[in-house]
Amino acid sequence: MDTLKIAKEVFATEAKAIEDLALNLDENFSKAIELMLHTKGRCIVSGMGKSGHIGAKIAATLASTGTPSFFIHPGEALHGDLGMLTPDDVLIAISNSGETEEILKIIPAIKKRKIPLIAMCGKENSTLVKQGDIFLNISVKEEACPLQLAPMSSTTATLVMGDALAATLMKARNFRPDDFALFHPGGSLGRKLLTRVSDLMVSKNLPIVHPDTEFNDLVDVMTSGKLGLCLVLENEKLVGIITDGDLRRALKANDKPRFDFKAKEIMSINPKVVDADAMASEAEEIMLKYKIKEIVVSKEDKVVGIIQLYAIGNV
Repeated sequence: MDTLKIAKEVFATEAKAIEDLALNLDENFSKAIELMLHTKGRCIVSGMGKSGHIGAKIAATLASTGTPSFFIHPGEALHGDLGMLTPDDVLIAISNSGETEEILKIIPAIKKRKIPLIAMCGKENSTLVKQGDIFLNISVKEEACPLQLAPMSSTTATLVMGDALAATLMKARNFRPDDFALFHPGGSLGRKLLTRVSDLMVSKNLPIVHPDTEFNDLVDVMTSGKLGLCLVLENEKLVGIITDGDLRRALKANDKPRFDFKAKEIMSINPKVVDADAMASEAEEIMLKYKIKEIVVSKEDKVVGIIQLYAIGNV
């Protein structure tokens, strides 16, 4: 058995299904976005079996990206959980066949309460599509299953359709990293996005020198600071920065090492600065962009600290 050949066929079949899905997108997708974007309630997702598992993921993605959402099991909905829905909500019902019994049984109650119904379905002439207000076509030409029995391509298509909805809604809502962090405070990314520079900066015993500070004193300040740099201040204003790299380059600049230079001769002017109230993620972005490991922190134009890249990485 050629296992790699089989695996590659699965990838190819499902990739083709996604390509076809994109070609089938029409104005109904835009209508679904408008409905979900402007609803006063939540976007509820429901489905049975594998469609239910995919539906739960879609609901979770929507909820974490700015669209209030949750998954409701159609079987439980028939036994009281329909009370979780309000007329202000939107229901996304998922069924590849469009004939899933449990889904069809909840439609009369949905209609009676005038809850808009988005039918995410693979069969255009199915009962679900006929009963729905908006049809999102998730049809596939073939399943990746060798027996053409287990839903594979169809569940992938459904998942991608859900992601397309979520991503489009994020753009429409101008959903930003800070918003994402509010919904993910427990994760590393969330903590990083919620942490401010002031929470991580070194603010005590900063290694500060004057432009006229001489070499020996400069080295003493840099080594005692244990940050691998010195801040050059004049009249409490930042005029430059000296890193251990600057120091090494100065020592190697001549055939014979010089030990008589002053801070102003080797400092780098116009160092990068970040505000103390900025998010740590902003400081990280600057450091990565300019390939530096530390950045000066200011508050109302005064130097108040230094933040290091590794400190953000440890969040």
